[in-house]
Amino acid sequence: MSGQPSGPADECAGRLHALRENLAKPSCDAFVSLIPATNQYLTGFRGTTSGVVVTETEAYFLCDFRYTEQAADQVSEAYEVREISGPFGQRVSQQLQDTGSKRAAFEPGYTTVAQRDELASKFDGDLIASSAVVTSLRACKSVAEIAKIEAALQLSERVLHNVTSALRPGQTERSVAAKFEHGFKDQGATKASFDTISLFGARPSLPHGEPGDQALEKGMGVLFDFGCVLNGYCSDLTRCYAFGNIPGSWYETIYNLVLEAQIKSIDAIRPGVLGKEVDRVARGIIADGGHGDHFGHGLGHGVGIEIHEGPRLNPESETPLEPGMIVTVEPGIYVPGQGGVRIEDVVVVTESGCRVLSSAPKSLEVVDP
Repeated sequence: MSGQPSGPADECAGRLHALRENLAKPSCDAFVSLIPATNQYLTGFRGTTSGVVVTETEAYFLCDFRYTEQAADQVSEAYEVREISGPFGQRVSQQLQDTGSKRAAFEPGYTTVAQRDELASKFDGDLIASSAVVTSLRACKSVAEIAKIEAALQLSERVLHNVTSALRPGQTERSVAAKFEHGFKDQGATKASFDTISLFGARPSLPHGEPGDQALEKGMGVLFDFGCVLNGYCSDLTRCYAFGNIPGSWYETIYNLVLEAQIKSIDAIRPGVLGKEVDRVARGIIADGGHGDHFGHGLGHGVGIEIHEGPRLNPESETPLEPGMIVTVEPGIYVPGQGGVRIEDVVVVTESGCRVLSSAPKSLEVVDP
């Protein structure tokens, strides 16, 4: 990370330089994108519709009338901003054709078949699927990116405190989820980074359950999984509580088992370790505790401009961790019909280990009504 540019504009210019160097990997002379997250990373633009065309000597940012003024404020000076009209993908394809390029790389993991067809509509050259051009760059975050994610986490934690302090019997899962999402915007975030998960009683056994009409009662377990977007970057956090009193000894047992798995897997994170090796630490602890069948998802994922990015921490991940990578660590135990617990933090890999960016307490807490 020592070679990362310092300011936002310089940072985008540095990414443009790195992109051009990466074009040699798939033997391409251009890169083209219709992907909002990729285009934000490359140019700084945070709108929903845009195009990017880059060659060894040219760099174009393309948008329609709706975003021209926004682009003038957000897009790096390393790019020439051009307003286009008509079928958007076809106009981007025409711009690519006008550069005279013969082989243009695009990101296969993000580009739909329809988008690929649009990009090919006016381009006589070859479109080459390659994740080595931009996706690989996004895995390691700069100092500025880490600071933005940390700020988004801090905002999320303020909202968590406000919501948990106001928990009362009779509130529904859906109404509490709405309090999170209102709180994010009230505190200055753009939006929630994903649909807030708010589950009570037995329903935390659903890892990604949808908030419903379940009303909060004393003696229920509570699970909140939430995050926001601030300055274009996401946060992600999960905390569980007992409301009024602990539901039973079973709840305390699985809570402490998940917490042990989370702490020890965080301790295992360092440069060079494979994603699957970190996952194995948490999975082994939970299995040894008799709940191996109740932990069915991966341990974690990258977070950045998008809520789910590389690298992954799961049983198949062969990715070696590198300094600057940011991942969630979120083991869980989900007992059908009874309840569940997940504890999630966001960490950044450092030169010697990792640093936890989130700071909300995670020992078992009883929230008094």
